[in-house]
Amino acid sequence: MFFPTAGIEVSFWVPPLVAFGVSFFASMGGISGAFLLLPFQMSILGYVNPSVSATNQVFNVVAIPSGVYRYVKEGRMVWPLAWAVIVGTLPGVFIGAIIRVAYLPNARTFKLFVACVLAYIGLRLVQGLLKKTTGNTAVAERKFQDAAKRGCGTDANESCAKVIQFNVTRLVYEFHGEVFDVSTIGIFTLSFVVGIVGGVYGIGGGAIIAPFFVSVFGLPIYTVAGAALMGTFVTSIAGVTFYQAIAPFYPTMSVAPDWGLGILFGIGGMVGMYFGARCQKHVPAKTIKWMLACVILSTATKYAFDFFQ
Repeated sequence: MFFPTAGIEVSFWVPPLVAFGVSFFASMGGISGAFLLLPFQMSILGYVNPSVSATNQVFNVVAIPSGVYRYVKEGRMVWPLAWAVIVGTLPGVFIGAIIRVAYLPNARTFKLFVACVLAYIGLRLVQGLLKKTTGNTAVAERKFQDAAKRGCGTDANESCAKVIQFNVTRLVYEFHGEVFDVSTIGIFTLSFVVGIVGGVYGIGGGAIIAPFFVSVFGLPIYTVAGAALMGTFVTSIAGVTFYQAIAPFYPTMSVAPDWGLGILFGIGGMVGMYFGARCQKHVPAKTIKWMLACVILSTATKYAFDFFQ
């Protein structure tokens, strides 16, 4: 099957199959899997045009709703956290899209950029994992795991993250008897910065911020995943729209998404993300974090090696 915008030929079943596998595991950590599909498209499929970023965001738009549905159904969507991410990342995504087209059209340079982003995320995750987790985050995650083993935590009434306070300065919520208090301004500022990176990278911004919520703000992974995916979904809609809108201004460059390829990836991701979100409660938090750290750092190493060859 030939995809004209991407300029590649691949069997129609390959994109959804790969997306299913990636999304199943990545969605457990609040990441859509787009950050892993990017190197697959660039290194395996040979899709290195700037439009690969926009195609990645089409995948997000199609795939994410199923995962968000599961987290909402299980009462683990912290909506104020999601709104703070969305408001912060949206302007950054637009800035990132311009940077990608104007300053990072070269595939080799872009690979180095991707390697740096992934390496930073991975190292932050490892740093958090190596610390002894004895605070309220670890307690809440253990309580949630115990509830899941007893067959609880399958609907909103059994495993609800309850918002206590939300305003321009603080977000406070309770999860399994433990209270988490974070700065709303801090979340917004961080979201804006990673929104720029996410706009360049083609993953909406929310995916990058999930590890920050875990390692910097100390929030439990079981409440972060839904909010991060929701933020990625909304900002990806904005990113796709923006890339499509600016495409006419770059007639000699492939900027608009390859809709056919993005939708095929999205179909596989939609199924994988649903089951990943559903199975997350049965997987220990530390296992999820180590899995993400290993995949992210190995991908970063490969891209850095490719650049210096």
